[in-house]
Amino acid sequence: MKTNDIGLEIKESKVLVEKLNDLLANYQVYYQNLRNFHWNVSGPNFFELHAKFEELYNAANLAVDETAERILTLGARPLSSYQEYIETATIKEAKEIQEPTKMVETVKSNLNTLLQLERETLEAAESSNDEGTASLMSDYITAKEKVVWMLSAYLR
Repeated sequence: MKTNDIGLEIKESKVLVEKLNDLLANYQVYYQNLRNFHWNVSGPNFFELHAKFEELYNAANLAVDETAERILTLGARPLSSYQEYIETATIKEAKEIQEPTKMVETVKSNLNTLLQLERETLEAAESSNDEGTASLMSDYITAKEKVVWMLSAYLR
């Protein structure tokens, strides 16, 4: 059984790396969607949404870095080009959304996609005895579930 530098089986880590790179690509598109909304939001909820989108893209930026570093810790290469992100991500670019409610709906949908990927990654990490990845995913899931709840309340 071959192991990587942190003692995890390379074969099992390869599955995790694929899931983490998928998550990384989706995080990058989500991040850019948030930047777009932060820059282009307007209307009566401008100040509230402008600040919320900034808060969310700062959190996404941290998660991008942590996810990429986890991939490196597992002994692999994180995706790192926009082409790779677009080809890999299931989250789509939100190019022409102008209406603030649609922006919030898109963020909520993007978060639900990330939650699904994080839950799949958590499951794979647990079955591989990868506590580091499992812990990271658990933290992400907990934080995202709260944001989805808040955005749902905003949209009601």
